[in-house]
Amino acid sequence: MTRVVTRFAPSPTGYLHIGGARTALFNWLYARHFGGTFLLRIEDTDRARSTQEAVDALLEGLKWLELDWDGAPIFQFARMNRHAEIAHELVTRGMAYECFTPAEELEAMRAEMLAEGKSPNLNAFLRDRAAKGDKPAGVKPVIRILAPSAGNNDTEIVVADEVQGDVRVPYTQLDDMVLLRSDGTPTYMLSVVVDDHDMGITHVIRGDDHLTNTFRQRMIYDAMSWQPPSFSHVPMIHGQDGSKLSKRHGAVGLEQYRDMGYLPEAMRNYLLRLGWGHGDTEIISTEEAIKLFSLSDLGVSPSRMDFAKLDHVNAHYIRTCSDERLMARVIPFIESLLGEKPDELGLARFRHGLGDLRERAQTLTDLAHAGIFYLKKRPLLLDPDASKMLDTDETRGLLSEVRQTLGTLDDFRAASIEATLKEFSTAKALKLGKVAMPLRCAITGTTNSPSIFHVAEILGREETLARLSDVA
Repeated sequence: MTRVVTRFAPSPTGYLHIGGARTALFNWLYARHFGGTFLLRIEDTDRARSTQEAVDALLEGLKWLELDWDGAPIFQFARMNRHAEIAHELVTRGMAYECFTPAEELEAMRAEMLAEGKSPNLNAFLRDRAAKGDKPAGVKPVIRILAPSAGNNDTEIVVADEVQGDVRVPYTQLDDMVLLRSDGTPTYMLSVVVDDHDMGITHVIRGDDHLTNTFRQRMIYDAMSWQPPSFSHVPMIHGQDGSKLSKRHGAVGLEQYRDMGYLPEAMRNYLLRLGWGHGDTEIISTEEAIKLFSLSDLGVSPSRMDFAKLDHVNAHYIRTCSDERLMARVIPFIESLLGEKPDELGLARFRHGLGDLRERAQTLTDLAHAGIFYLKKRPLLLDPDASKMLDTDETRGLLSEVRQTLGTLDDFRAASIEATLKEFSTAKALKLGKVAMPLRCAITGTTNSPSIFHVAEILGREETLARLSDVA
């Protein structure tokens, strides 16, 4: 088998869409599965809309998703002269021609033909005018390809798509499209084909919104006698209501998912399952995905974004992630909540409590919120429920006794703290919860936390007693 070369070719005109991220993932997995090459091409020929900020966002998005590309990114605009060179070569070969007909005249003719119920195919008209050699003064020509015509046994162009199967378009629907504009700039169709050929792309995996482009691009491959790559057009991602995914369904930009606290490995796993399947398995590690990925397992129906399922997948990876990696990912969220860099003691406490905290979190945002009390400075700002719980003389008096009782402990570990407070509760004729909940409110500032006995151990005797003193 020829060495596999795939590519991801986004336009830097905005954020990295979640659908684009999935396209990048599929190309990356296919290349890695075969030990091939995954290339990145920035299609920045739309100079009015392309920005450096968008380029940076694309690169950062791919880095965050941990999809490494081979070699340096290729910028399409820098290859403009090469694209123009091919357009002129096609003219020399007799496969394209210079067209001097103004665009305004063509639009008027097409509108008139449509109004009369006729096909707006102007190939014959344009070719006839070009053959006459009429070159109006001051008019710069465009270069148009000669669309193929039906032969004796050949009436349509056929693309063997790895996902869609054989897709056919009659030659009568193909027009003499523009390859080179009158200002000398190449069109998207030309640039893509030349770049894919020069980069040695063997497999093009992209959204099925590009399927109609494929027939037009095939004309260029055939005119240049180039071997086209294998094409795989993947159905789009839809919202939960079945319509095209948009902002009204929730986040659509990859950076939004990063900022909401999803792990890159969870996003890879979830995006993999949006359009690719391997039985009923939901959790598939990246290593397994590389081994298993094949084009034959790509689905033919649109997939639907399911945020509840994404949360479930992300929760799995939070629970199984190493402490070191999880801490590195959650620290930015901690900093955001604190409004400053956390101190080392607070981070050490947070890490010590990860075992309990991770079981309660679906996102890194959840994780940071759940354990932020480990890092907050005294006196704690109590949430409304905790403040209400502690706003009685009876509760404050109870906590004062709890503080005195805990202060006598030599062994300040969770088991000892729990046993002591059980004895204290029994002596007071109270259920343990009637003591543990006020304690939780006092030392975490909230009514919801992991085991309060573990929390107290992690905070340590001095900090626990100090926090009790602040409220009792």
